[in-house]
Amino acid sequence: MSVSQFPPAPYFDTQELRHTLTALFNAHGSASEARPAVLDRLKLLVKAARGTARLQLEADGNGRRCAMGLARFQDELVRLLYDYTVAHVYRATNPSDAERMAVVATGGYGRELLAPGSDIDLLFLLPYKQTPWGESVAEYMLYMLWDLGFKVGHATRTVDQCLKMAQADTTIRTSLLDMWLIQGDEQLFSELEQRFRNEVIKGSERAFIDAKMAERSERHRRAGESRYKVEPNIKDGKGGLRDLHTLHWLSKYLLGHEVGPTSVAKGIFTEKEVATFRQCEDFLWTVRCFLHFYTGRAEELLSFEIQPVLAERLGYKDKSGLRAVERFMKHYFLVAKEVGDLTTILCAALEMQQLKSSPMFDGLLNPMTWKLRRQIREKTDFRIDNGRMNIADPGVFKRDPVNLIRFFAQAENTNTFLHPNAIRELRRSYRYIDDKLREDPEANRIFMKLLTGHVSPEATLRRMNEAGVLGRFIPEFGKVVAMMQFNMYHHYTVDEHLIRTVGMLTDIERGGSAGELPLSTELIKTIQNRRVLYIAAFLHDIGKGRVEDHSLVGARIARKLCPRLGLSAAETDTVVWLIEQHLTMSNVAQSRDISDPKTVRDFADIVQSPERLKLLLLLSVADIRAVGPGVWNGWKGQLLRTLYYETEPLLSGGHTQVPRDTIVADAQAELRAALKDWPAEDVDRFIGRHYPDYWLRTEPKRQIYHARLLRRAESEGKTFAAEHATDAFTAITELTVFAPNHPRLLSLFAGACAANGANIAGAHITTTRDGFALDTFLLAREMDQDEDELRRATRIEETIERLLRGETWVRALLEKRRPAPPRVEAFTVAPEVYVNNALSDAFTVIEVTGRDRTGLLYELTNALSDLSLDIASAHITTFGEKAVDVFYVTDLTGKKIESDNRQQSIKDRLTTILEGPPQN
Repeated sequence: MSVSQFPPAPYFDTQELRHTLTALFNAHGSASEARPAVLDRLKLLVKAARGTARLQLEADGNGRRCAMGLARFQDELVRLLYDYTVAHVYRATNPSDAERMAVVATGGYGRELLAPGSDIDLLFLLPYKQTPWGESVAEYMLYMLWDLGFKVGHATRTVDQCLKMAQADTTIRTSLLDMWLIQGDEQLFSELEQRFRNEVIKGSERAFIDAKMAERSERHRRAGESRYKVEPNIKDGKGGLRDLHTLHWLSKYLLGHEVGPTSVAKGIFTEKEVATFRQCEDFLWTVRCFLHFYTGRAEELLSFEIQPVLAERLGYKDKSGLRAVERFMKHYFLVAKEVGDLTTILCAALEMQQLKSSPMFDGLLNPMTWKLRRQIREKTDFRIDNGRMNIADPGVFKRDPVNLIRFFAQAENTNTFLHPNAIRELRRSYRYIDDKLREDPEANRIFMKLLTGHVSPEATLRRMNEAGVLGRFIPEFGKVVAMMQFNMYHHYTVDEHLIRTVGMLTDIERGGSAGELPLSTELIKTIQNRRVLYIAAFLHDIGKGRVEDHSLVGARIARKLCPRLGLSAAETDTVVWLIEQHLTMSNVAQSRDISDPKTVRDFADIVQSPERLKLLLLLSVADIRAVGPGVWNGWKGQLLRTLYYETEPLLSGGHTQVPRDTIVADAQAELRAALKDWPAEDVDRFIGRHYPDYWLRTEPKRQIYHARLLRRAESEGKTFAAEHATDAFTAITELTVFAPNHPRLLSLFAGACAANGANIAGAHITTTRDGFALDTFLLAREMDQDEDELRRATRIEETIERLLRGETWVRALLEKRRPAPPRVEAFTVAPEVYVNNALSDAFTVIEVTGRDRTGLLYELTNALSDLSLDIASAHITTFGEKAVDVFYVTDLTGKKIESDNRQQSIKDRLTTILEGPPQN
C-alpha cells in the first residue's frame, strides 16, 4: 500500500508549533536562553506523538500504518527544528550560494517507515565544501534531536562526496536508494537524485545484486541459518524484515520503484507475489512496533519472555492443543517461510535475466552433465534451464500430479536449483495434491526413495517443505509445519527438527561424525532395515501440538501412514514401536543409574531384541543432535553407549560381541596409551581408585582430565582440587571438583554454585574406592567474555574450598546473594515428585521434575539430607527450563524407604520447594 493511501498522522498542528517556538525565542531574547524551554516543549510533543501512535496501534493493530505515522511525525519535527534553527538560531545574515542546505532522510527513515525504536538517518546535503553556517545548523539540530532521545545516524556531505562514497561503499549506496527531501533546497536534492542514478546505479546493477545477496547470506549466518529458530530476530533473522528490505532495494536499484506494479510489469514478481510481499511486511511491522513499544527500546529479538505478551496483545487464543503463544509463533514462521519463498523466486528471476551471478554446479561443463540434460528433455516433463530444474510447460502438474513429487527427485538427481517458473507453477498446483495422489503407489515409491536416499534427503525434504508440497502430500506433517514448541530446549520448529533428524542419520551413515559417534557409525552399517529407521526419524515428533502424549499420537499416525508408504506389517510395527519409545533410551541413560542391574533389566524388557536396541540408539542420537547447537555432548554419548553395552548381552542371550569386562579393560588400556609418558605406577594408582562403572560412564577424554587433576592434587599433598573450562558455543562452563566424600557434599557443592548465581544444567557424580567425590557440574554460562566466565568459576572453586574448611556457611552466603530473575520465568512447569521402590533392588528412587532455577539443586539435596536420607547417586539433567533430577537414596541404615507416611513426607517437602520461592 502506498503512503498516499494512509491519512497523515494528526500528531500536532505544525503552524501553531512554529508560532509557539517563535514566541519562546522572543520571550527569552536569545537562542541559548530559549533552548531549555524549546526543548521542554518539544519533549512534550514527542511524548504525546508516541503515545498517540501506541494507542492507534493497539486500536487497529496496523504496524505499517504506525510506522508510517511515526515517520511523518519525524518529518514534521525535523522541518520544525530546521525552520526554527535557520530562522532564529543561525540565521544567514548575508545568504550566499554556499549557505544552502537540504536535509534528507536516508536508510530506513528514507523508506518513510519508522519503528518506535528506529534510528533516524539524516543527510545534511551541501552544494560545496562545509561552511561555518552549515556546520552550525547541522550541529544544533543534531544536539536537539539527541536531547529529545533520538538515535541519529548522520552525515554532512556535498553532492560530489555523496557520489564518491556511494561508488566505494555498498552500505552508503543502499542508504541513498531511499533518500528523500525533508526540508531545504529542492534543486540541490534533485541534483543528487539525478546524478546518483546516472553516475552510481547505471551499469552497476549486477555487482550491487551480488553484494546484497552476499550481505544477506552473512547476516543469516550471524543470526542463525534457519528461519525456524524459536527465538527469531525479526529484523536480521532469515525471513525477517531485512530480507524484505533486500527485495525492496533490488527493486529500487533495477527498476527505480519499490516492489509493486512495476515489478509485475517487468516480470520479477506476479501480482499475487506482490500482495504476499505486502502482507508479510504488514505482519512483521505490526510485530516489530508492538515489540518496540513493549520493551521501550529497539529490541529485535522475539525472546521467550516477550512472545506470550505479544501473542496476547495481538489477540491470539489457545486453540486445538496449541497455546496462544504457539499459534502466534506459528503464524510468524509461516510468514518467514513466505518471505523466504519470495527471496528464492526473485534471486532465480534475476539470474534468468543474467543480472545476478549464477551459482556454480558440480560438473556443469562435464559431458555427462550435457548427456543427462538431453535425457531429461527427451524422456521427462522437465528441463534444465541455466542450471535450474524447470518444467516443460505449465500443464505438467495438471496432466500428471505425480510430477509434483517426481520434480524434486529430478532436481536431487541432477544437483540443480529450482527454476522460478517451476516454483510458481508448484504453488499454483496445490489443488492437485489430493487423496488420489497421496494413495498413488508411484508417488509414494518416489517419496520413499527421496526420504531414505543416500544423496541428500535432508536438503530435498526441506525443499519440498518450503515449496509447500511436503505438508500437503503428508497432511500429518503439514500440521506441524512452522509449529514452535514453547520451551527453552528445542531450538527449531517441529518440522525443521524432524528434517534435521533425518539429516543427522545421513551424517552418521556417511561417517561424518565417526570420531564423535564411534558406536553409532559402526552400528548403522549393521542394521537390517534402514528405511524403518529413516521413517521413524521423519515421524517421531509428528504428534506434537495435541493434548495427548505426542509419542502415542505419533505412533497412531505411523500405524496409518506406513502401509500407504509401502511398508510391510512387520516394518510398520517397528516404526510404531520406535516412535512410542523414542525418548526412552535417552531418559534412562541420563536419568537413571545405569550401573544398577535392575535399570538395565527393565530397559531390556522394553527393547526385547538386539535389532531394536540398535535402531533406538541411532534414533536417540540423531534426535538429540537435531534439537539444536550445544545440546549434544560427549557425556550424553558416553551414557548412551554404556546403556547399549550393558543391555546388549541381556538381549543376545549372553553371547555379546563385547563383554562388560572387555569394555572396562579396553577403556583402561586406552587411558594407559594416552598417559604413556607417566610412570606406570601412577596410572595403576589412578585406575585402582575407580569402580568398574566409572569406565563405562566416563568418556575417555574426561578420564584423562580426571587423571591429571588427581595427580596434581596428589603431588601438592591436597585432598581438594578443582578445574574449570568454558565453551561459548555450548554456553556451558564445566567445573570439576575433587574432595573427600560425605553425605552433604553434593548439597554443599550446589550451594556454592547458587551463592555465586550459577545455574546447574547438569552434573556427573562419581565416588572413588578410597572415599573421594569426583563431581563435574555443567553450569549455564552467564558472561559474554571467556575471561569473565572463568573468573566466576574461580570464585565458585574458592567458595567450595572455604565451605569445606568451615570458614563460612551456605545459608550465610545465600542470604547475601541478590538473585536476578531468570529467563525461565516465562515458562510454567508443573512440579512432580515420584518416590519409587520398583526401579532398583537396593535403592529408593526419587524423581523430581520442576521449573529450573538457580539454587534448586541445593535446596533439594539439602532437604533430602534434612530428611535423613543418604544419596547414593544423583542424575542431574535440564531440558531448557525443565529440571529433571533423580536421586538414588536409602535411609541412614542403608535400607529403602518403605513407609507410606515417610514417602508422603518426602513428596510434600520436595513439592513445597518446587512450588515456592528459593529456600535460604
